Amino acid sequence: MARTTGRAGTRNGELPKGNTSPLGATVTRGGVNFSVFARDCTGVELLLFDDADDATPSRVIPLDPQRNRTYHYWHVFVPGIGPGQLYGYRVAGPFEPQRGRRFDPGKVLIDPYGRAVAVPDRYCRGDACLPGDNAGSAMKSVVADPRGYDWEGDLPLKRPYSKTVIYEMHVAGFTKHPSSGVPEGKRGTYAGLVEKIPYLKDLGVTAVELLPVFQFDPLDAPLGLRNFWGYSPVSFFSPHAAFSSKKGPLGPLDEFRDMVKALHKAGIEVILDVVYNHTSEGDHNGPTFCFRGFANDVYYSLDADGSYINHTGCGNTLNANHHVVRRLIIDSLHYWVKEMHVDGFRFDLASILSRDGQGRPLKNPPILWDIESDPALAGIKLIAEAWDAGGLYQVGSFIGDSWKEWNGEFRDDVRRFLKGDEGVVSRFAARMLASPDIYGHQEREPEQSINFVTCHDGFTLNDLVSYNDKHNEANGEQNRDGSDANLSWNCGVEGATSDPDIEALRNRQVKNFMAVTLLALGTPMILMGDEMRRTQRGNNNAYCQDNELGWFDWDQLAVHPDIHRFTKELIRARLRQSDTPTETLTLNQLLGQARLEWHGVHLGTPDWSYQSHSIALTVWSASKHLVFHYMVNAYWEPLSFTLPPPKRLPGGAWHRWIDTSLAAPDDITPWDATPVVDPDRYRLPPRSLVVLVAKRYARNSPRPVTPAAP
Repeated sequence: MARTTGRAGTRNGELPKGNTSPLGATVTRGGVNFSVFARDCTGVELLLFDDADDATPSRVIPLDPQRNRTYHYWHVFVPGIGPGQLYGYRVAGPFEPQRGRRFDPGKVLIDPYGRAVAVPDRYCRGDACLPGDNAGSAMKSVVADPRGYDWEGDLPLKRPYSKTVIYEMHVAGFTKHPSSGVPEGKRGTYAGLVEKIPYLKDLGVTAVELLPVFQFDPLDAPLGLRNFWGYSPVSFFSPHAAFSSKKGPLGPLDEFRDMVKALHKAGIEVILDVVYNHTSEGDHNGPTFCFRGFANDVYYSLDADGSYINHTGCGNTLNANHHVVRRLIIDSLHYWVKEMHVDGFRFDLASILSRDGQGRPLKNPPILWDIESDPALAGIKLIAEAWDAGGLYQVGSFIGDSWKEWNGEFRDDVRRFLKGDEGVVSRFAARMLASPDIYGHQEREPEQSINFVTCHDGFTLNDLVSYNDKHNEANGEQNRDGSDANLSWNCGVEGATSDPDIEALRNRQVKNFMAVTLLALGTPMILMGDEMRRTQRGNNNAYCQDNELGWFDWDQLAVHPDIHRFTKELIRARLRQSDTPTETLTLNQLLGQARLEWHGVHLGTPDWSYQSHSIALTVWSASKHLVFHYMVNAYWEPLSFTLPPPKRLPGGAWHRWIDTSLAAPDDITPWDATPVVDPDRYRLPPRSLVVLVAKRYARNSPRPVTPAAP
């Protein structure tokens, strides 16, 4: 190994030994302090590079185990360098897989705490899987100093959940399609997203939930394809470099922060989908990028024989409750909040965080309590995907008071009911009221339930009503990947069709799903493009489709303007100031104070039977100035519903606000122009949803308007 020569700031040809804290590369006066955790190794070299594609470091700095190691921390201060310096490590030690040690001194390792990653043009995942030197094709870390950015007074918004509508989206997929209208150099980037902020603001969403933006491995995909979604992290501190239009090594940091600042100025929060459950290093056949090369048995959950425990379906499982890994996760969260100003996190496969190093569920997982009680994270949105691939399902029982949960029961029960399954009506009713059967015992606010019907994982909303089966052949795995349990219905034809009757039915079903999601108690989340029926042509696992299949085709806005308008109006109504400040009420308090009346086709007689396909609900506001009457007909025949008598109502009449069976613009009418309907009965065509409203001060003619016949 080459030895460095003495430089300014050294003593007797030796570099200053540096400090153990903080971890990572820290810019200070006169140079940079490097510190990294590496246990059970026999030697560490710090490598400095001039360019990401360099196969040979410009400088090799061996760390003396006597001077540059304290406990398991290796550290050194290097004078005369600063932000933008590329670096990596080589770590020597025993290769004893049965004991959990997998050191490989030929591999260039990125810093677990590195704030930026440079990816060479010749990057090769395969080189990191094979023995030998891979410097020329390895990712490198970049020294960064986050303190110099001008935030112009920006801070996380901390919007209450009761005033939140989440839009789950992919940074690159949002603008990569030429139809986005974004300049070519900005398509698929943080800057490209900024270009489309006016669209998001007009749509009315208050938060974007971004699919992973931590640096990930684009080659972690079937041969010939690219990892697109990003659930393949190689760093927990670095923004993904390929999402930046600025190609310098520090460009992604500034461009990401520019995006956050611009979204905040528009009143839109930024929630990151974070993957603290596994890494891109995979199983024993996978590459050595970082964690495996520093302390494999610390960072990963291992069986007694040293093999990887796989509760993620991705080859390895992060040992999240080990004290070193816990610190890494907390430090990462702090960094993204304090230095990058994000507003919250959605934790992918969050149940992994409740397992110990052997994969066993813990009653009181330390990492979850660390996050729960951290003052720096108070008021930051914490959302759990409360299950994992190992069978641990914790919806309704996830630990802590500040966590919200993706409600998978909402997704499944709403899908079942609206497609016409039997035995679901009572569960559907519970989902409309924030799932009291799941969360009512916890004295939690209704926003505990993150309500969604579609997300990145599975069918888009268009495909949910257009396909009975998945069509993932393009993924190169003979259609074996992706879930077979889609709970979808193609409305009579598999895939795209020009049949006007089928298209009308699909449009109606899309509006039904949107209305239920955005009107139910809880926090609503919609998927990018569902507001204009974006399709993936039946692919329910488009993680490797970095092409038009996975991109947002903006031309669909001209094809389905009625769906876009319908969604906009629902969001606007959702966020209209209520006379009940629900954010201060728990679910039990809210339901206890509200006046609710369940009905069937006849008043006061809801049909809870196994064969039931319809339900109606009257809700009186606390002030009694507003009454809503919801009617859902998931049956394949029309049904006539009896209405509560007008004499009991504010304003003395029912007004039609929503009827998904009607063509635009009558499917949803402006709040101050809702037409009066027949006071006694309302006929719902098949597969339709209606919302009537009674208002104290109606500003329209009292002349009844009968809904159009189906």
